[in-house]
Amino acid sequence: MNTITVEELKARIDAGEQLNIVDVREPHEHAEFNIGGILHPLGRIQTMDMDELESLKDKEVIFYCRSGNRSGQACMFAETMGFTNVINVTGGMLAWREKFSV
Repeated sequence: MNTITVEELKARIDAGEQLNIVDVREPHEHAEFNIGGILHPLGRIQTMDMDELESLKDKEVIFYCRSGNRSGQACMFAETMGFTNVINVTGGMLAWREKFSV
């Protein structure tokens, strides 16, 4: 599993890169604030409900959550399911809000 800082991720988003970003938080957290990621809560990943993300198996997939813990778990689960290029956002949305105060 690789990692990316919120600064690096924001720079890539601002540059207009087409990224596969997955939010593994709960729906209420996603509704409150998100950076445009696909909502796919960690619980679904833990039960191997990955059909929605299957087409991304061989692509770079960036996972984020509130602090980086759940997205780290999501990265490990995804790797065991054959995903080849998973990236965890260090510090999650807490770090994002601290750096970019939305």
